[in-house]
Amino acid sequence: MIQRYSLPEMSAIFSEAERFRRYLEIELLVTEAHAKLGAIAASDAVFCRANAPDVDDTFVQSVSAREETTNHDLAAFVDVVQAAIGGPSAQWIHFGLTSSDVVDTAWCWMLRDACDLLLAASTDLLRTLVALAREHRNTVTIGRTHGMHAEPTSFGAKVALWALQLDRDRNRLREARAAVAVCKLSGAVGTYSNIDPAVEADVAAALALVAVPATQVIARDRHAQFLYACTCVGTTMELIAVELRHLQRTEVHEVEEGFAAGQKGSSAMAHKRNPIAAETISGLSRVLRGNLQAGLQDVALWHERDISHSSVERIVLPDSALLAYYVLRRMTTLMQGLQVLPDRMLANLHASNGLVFSQPVLLALVRAGMARDVAYRIVQEVAAKVSAENRSFRSLIEADKRVATLDAALLDEAFDLGRMLRHASLGIDALDGLIID
Repeated sequence: MIQRYSLPEMSAIFSEAERFRRYLEIELLVTEAHAKLGAIAASDAVFCRANAPDVDDTFVQSVSAREETTNHDLAAFVDVVQAAIGGPSAQWIHFGLTSSDVVDTAWCWMLRDACDLLLAASTDLLRTLVALAREHRNTVTIGRTHGMHAEPTSFGAKVALWALQLDRDRNRLREARAAVAVCKLSGAVGTYSNIDPAVEADVAAALALVAVPATQVIARDRHAQFLYACTCVGTTMELIAVELRHLQRTEVHEVEEGFAAGQKGSSAMAHKRNPIAAETISGLSRVLRGNLQAGLQDVALWHERDISHSSVERIVLPDSALLAYYVLRRMTTLMQGLQVLPDRMLANLHASNGLVFSQPVLLALVRAGMARDVAYRIVQEVAAKVSAENRSFRSLIEADKRVATLDAALLDEAFDLGRMLRHASLGIDALDGLIID
């Protein structure tokens, strides 16, 4: 992932040095598990731990140089580690293991930790959305369908639905975490032919992972589930971002992204304040969806293993974790700095001269005894006249002789904004049931 979209705490999990540190810890834990079983001398395991190399830039470069000879990255890693430890004890490094034992266990360990960061970020955003929804419980705005004015709603109700969807994303992340927090140390084709299953169990306990049956590799539906959870996060962020982009259009102007001192919206037009955060989030969600497709294609491997998945995963697993984390943090910043413009929302609602009350008027006519289709045609004709002549919907309805017998109280009720919004806060009330931890 390019640096622009890489936040340090997530980047640290997937750095090359960190990956090798995890490889090394797995190898050392395996030697110690062998020693517990009496398969090797306890002193050898102690020696390996005591003389294990520091995994720094020099170590990483040494592995890279060795790989030029081995043409195998894990084999190169083992060679460098054994050379660094030295002596006869070093021979027990990687004893009974195959490459995927170390690589897959490390991947799952990293993905589990990535899930923890994603859960923390999603929870921070959820808190922000819940607070914003409650703040704007009574901020009236126009609801739109097909991009056109429909009926009134509240901005708080809109935000509450975003929060509820994000909470479902948190559940998906928890499920993905459980799916990937596993390990396998069962050797070639997964039969424990050269390693005691107790070694796997011991290492799993040390790493707080769950040992699972496997072939030579851990089944890739687990990794696909992780990618799916990341993609769902990105898609929810895009849902919010697209709405905010529309609401910031000049003709609408119901919200504004924060604009820092010294910031420039355009290199040419000094007046511009563009929805750049929302647009960035929309774009990155497309990358996440593409990565999911690649991850799904990694599930079907030949026989007990092949490496067609490996090159893909080196890109899509860290990139998806980084992007999902980035869009969550970017959206949190956006929402915390969002300027909501209630007066503009109300002005836009009234811009259609009362047409947003067309359905209550239709229903009032039906309650008064008019056939529904007849009532519909009357309201439709009057609405067209409102748009053509820029006149008040209510005044034209009241002047229409076909509805002259309509009780005034029914008409007042039909144009009562408070009545229309009396249940609009149910979505906000649903937030009380969330467990935000």
